[in-house]
Amino acid sequence: MAETVIDLNGVSLTLGDGAARVEVLNDVSLNVDAGEMAGVVGPSGSGKTTLLMVVAGLERVDRGEVTIAGERLNGLSEDRLAVFRGRSIGIVFQSFHLIPNMTALENVAVPLELAGRRDAFAEARAELNAVGLGGRLSHYPGQLSGGEQQRVAIARALAPKPRLVIADEPTGNLDQATGAQIADLLFATARERAATLMLVTHDPALAARCGRVIAMRSGRVENALERAPA
Repeated sequence: MAETVIDLNGVSLTLGDGAARVEVLNDVSLNVDAGEMAGVVGPSGSGKTTLLMVVAGLERVDRGEVTIAGERLNGLSEDRLAVFRGRSIGIVFQSFHLIPNMTALENVAVPLELAGRRDAFAEARAELNAVGLGGRLSHYPGQLSGGEQQRVAIARALAPKPRLVIADEPTGNLDQATGAQIADLLFATARERAATLMLVTHDPALAARCGRVIAMRSGRVENALERAPA
């Protein structure tokens, strides 16, 4: 039987106060197995990014249970959540979220240093070589193109060898050709590492490359269909 990496059971989350309160997630139950690649799609405001943040332990739910890679996140302290996230989850954002006054090498080394790795810089160098940026180690984010910055972000996400990689619109800020290259890299590296991948996208072509497509609407999962990757 396949191991379940993402296990959400009856998850609900409300944001805002008073008349502005909105139920962003409404009784969401979802399982994603080890090694799966799942694309989350749906209209703006459907809860896609919030779902990703719940899976990453960056949003706490009001009701329901969240179990990621065998760890129940409900009730964990912020410190324990941070340790778990640093060890088990790699995150790729649309806007890269690199530290501007750190070089590419330093950006990738950060999560490794936080994890106490003595070989942080050697491992960061290897990860940047793997994404084709071996010649840009000492460059700062402002000296890199958008595609190069996203490669750094992917290297940073994968450096701790996480079991789960989540990506929020990873090609959203890139032109079509560069976005296709980044998608190729993200899928290939996740597959090589046998990591589970969950990504949010508005791009039907990108979603079609996933083994499962999870469709959301109004804070609910409408379906989570398996499909053959393109």
